[in-house]
Amino acid sequence: MNPDMIFFDLDGTLIDSNGVWLQVDHDFLGRRGLEVTQEYQAVVSNSIFPVAAQFTRDYYHLPDEPQAIMDEWQAMAQGAYARTIPLKPGAQALLDKLQAQGRPMALLTAGLPALAKAAVERHGLEKYFQGLFFAHDVGLEKRDPEVYRIAAKQYGVSPTGCVLLEDAPHNCAAAKSAGFKVVGVYDDFYADQWDTVQENSHLAVKSLIELL
Repeated sequence: MNPDMIFFDLDGTLIDSNGVWLQVDHDFLGRRGLEVTQEYQAVVSNSIFPVAAQFTRDYYHLPDEPQAIMDEWQAMAQGAYARTIPLKPGAQALLDKLQAQGRPMALLTAGLPALAKAAVERHGLEKYFQGLFFAHDVGLEKRDPEVYRIAAKQYGVSPTGCVLLEDAPHNCAAAKSAGFKVVGVYDDFYADQWDTVQENSHLAVKSLIELL
């Protein structure tokens, strides 16, 4: 396989950050005397920030405006993204290997741009990527196949010439339906959906180390 572009998801694929968001959810709702439900977690874990904030407001009947919710989330997570969240095992070595092979790479994330940029800067990942593509900026969630078509077009390639490394099962399915070749990457956050990740991927790995 000789792809025209290799896209990397960030949270749960390159960096071990999904646990941070679970803690943010618990802390944010705990301040308001509320608890995280499975239904709530299933929605917000797969949503871009504006959609997740509006859903949070509606689901828990909060008085907070969506922008205020997003600001609070960002403040709670900023320190972790800038200082403590580690790369996942094998991430650095894989990026080095692909760069040495001359493979064009880009980031494709549903994360908040400011937080993603903080993590990218902390780990010195800018040098690997031709660019950073934020689903947030086009107002689409990553479970929408259109986001992958737009990302491919932005870099002047066909979706069928693209590879995506991704941990979230619904995102794997969306990218696959858009024509991407999908490498499913295991993350503990989606442990109970690993079968779905495998079903929606052309290749599935328990660790990026397997790709070395």
